[in-house]
Amino acid sequence: MLRVAVPNKGALSEAATSMLRESGYLQRRDNRELVIVDSENEIEFFYLRPRDIAVYVGRGILDVGLTGRDLFLDAEVNGDAEEILPLGVGASTFRFAGPAGAFTAESELNGKRIATSYDGLLRGYLRDRGIDAEVVRLDGAIESSVRLGVADAIADVVETGNTLKAAGMETFGEPILASEAVLIGRTGASPAGLEVLKRRLTGVLVARRYVMLDYDIRKELVEQAFAVTPGLESPTVSPLADSEWVAVRSMVKKNKTNTIMDELYDLGARAILVSQIHACRI
Repeated sequence: MLRVAVPNKGALSEAATSMLRESGYLQRRDNRELVIVDSENEIEFFYLRPRDIAVYVGRGILDVGLTGRDLFLDAEVNGDAEEILPLGVGASTFRFAGPAGAFTAESELNGKRIATSYDGLLRGYLRDRGIDAEVVRLDGAIESSVRLGVADAIADVVETGNTLKAAGMETFGEPILASEAVLIGRTGASPAGLEVLKRRLTGVLVARRYVMLDYDIRKELVEQAFAVTPGLESPTVSPLADSEWVAVRSMVKKNKTNTIMDELYDLGARAILVSQIHACRI
């Protein structure tokens, strides 16, 4: 069986289990469950601390895992594990922040103290850029470290930035890392079941980004309509009882749906219908 690590709590856990459930895999109903065996799909899920997942995968104890890119890089598994697939959820940025007006560039951090919960990731970043700063490892409440005199600046995951503003701080410099949930695996390994898992997760990503669009249009306008709805390979065209018209079906990006419908209507298309895609294989 394929052995998969899944975050056991938090927003990352909710996103991961939702994707796996949409992919057709059995998931736990009680947060106290630590292992789920999905015999039908020949896969086992182990619910672990998100920070530990890269370690289990890197050491070959588990085959693959779903975790955050920031947590994966912070684990410093020394090339034993690799990112296989970005999952498009849990987006955030890892950035420097300091008291408002105190810093304008990361080069000003030389000789300063920087508090973070991601000391492995931060040390690698500073080393690569020749910045000589002291890294102060903290497990939480990073924003308070400057006010309490523990650090001069911080490096932390930023989503909205509201927490930083409330603490009288602001981000500066370029983002250290753009993070999201990712599927990771042991470097160079291809265990049985991995390709199916990747295909299913990719299907969920596509189903979330696209909808199915159906419409009727006169034959002489088909080529113009195809320019608006090219589909993934090409649209499906079916004859109608009225030989002057055809029915067209095409996948379109969900966030462009209303604009595309307006363009089709102006072109002469009618009976324009949108339906959700619940699952797909591309």
